[in-house]
Amino acid sequence: QVQLAESGGGLVQAGGSVRVSCAASGGTFSNAAMGWFRQAPGKEREFVAGISWSGWTSLYEDSVKGRFTISRDNAKNTVYLQMNSLKPEDTAVYYCAARGGQNSRDYGMYRDYRMYDYWGQGTQVTVSS
Repeated sequence: QVQLAESGGGLVQAGGSVRVSCAASGGTFSNAAMGWFRQAPGKEREFVAGISWSGWTSLYEDSVKGRFTISRDNAKNTVYLQMNSLKPEDTAVYYCAARGGQNSRDYGMYRDYRMYDYWGQGTQVTVSS
């Protein structure tokens, strides 16, 4: 069983930056594909970014490309989402998710939330205009 805990959200002005982190425990973090999703009030959960087990490859939702960067540190069992040039429409609860992380390595990256096995509790990011 993998447990995920996000941190680092908060209130930031438009144009500002914030980094959210997700610490994993249990399982084998370096075997897991990781992703970040977000959900704004009244909206469906939305894919933001995904990263492979190695951290060498990543993918992004179009609206965050060039502004957000996903990364991971397998030695620290942590995945990050650096968010720059924030906009009010980025306001949401941000969730990290893991696929796999058990005995075999997952080599993929996934946009579909249904592909992920484990979820954190989320961290609120609010961008003021």
